[in-house]
Amino acid sequence: MAIAGYDSCPDWAPAFGYIGAASCMILANFGSAWGTWKAGLGVCKMGIDYPKGVIKNIVPIVMAGVLGIYGLIVAVILTQAIRPPASGGYTSYSMYNGYAHMAAGLCCGISCLAAGGTIGVIGDAGVQAFGLKASGGKRAWSEGADGDGDVGVGGNSEAANAEAANKLYVGLLIMLIFSEALALYGLIVALILSQHTYVCEGNQ
Repeated sequence: MAIAGYDSCPDWAPAFGYIGAASCMILANFGSAWGTWKAGLGVCKMGIDYPKGVIKNIVPIVMAGVLGIYGLIVAVILTQAIRPPASGGYTSYSMYNGYAHMAAGLCCGISCLAAGGTIGVIGDAGVQAFGLKASGGKRAWSEGADGDGDVGVGGNSEAANAEAANKLYVGLLIMLIFSEALALYGLIVALILSQHTYVCEGNQ
């Protein structure tokens, strides 16, 4: 025997919505932690040889931290859209909503995970290369924090090294911006998916 509305709005349909919200938050935080971990290691390594560039190269860590905010936004929207069962035990939350919300959560979460890995790898290599270029191969721990010499290992002046490092820094920022855009694309699609709803009016 088929119950009217049960096929479209079963009592287990909200499980898919909660799976979408949870997976979005978990994967986005994993991507954020991954990017922070990798980029943070690069900043710490670079800070040993070129302490002046630590604050300037904190950008990858900030961009990785934003990924968790993307996941939080989508997860909150999805959980607020899940309707509780009515007093009679029937639910108006449809399977259509559950599938759409699960797709939205996975879209944002996996996009943030991919972006976090990209930001971490690029940030790790980029900030170390920046520090090496800006210091001209000198080691701050062996020559003092300020680096008394004006000429690096390659024979270039400090001004020339700084100019070359700034050019590298611009390229690093562009790569990080496009890496962050991957998560933004997932966020936009997830927000669109979360607006697709179907309500079983007879079960309210």
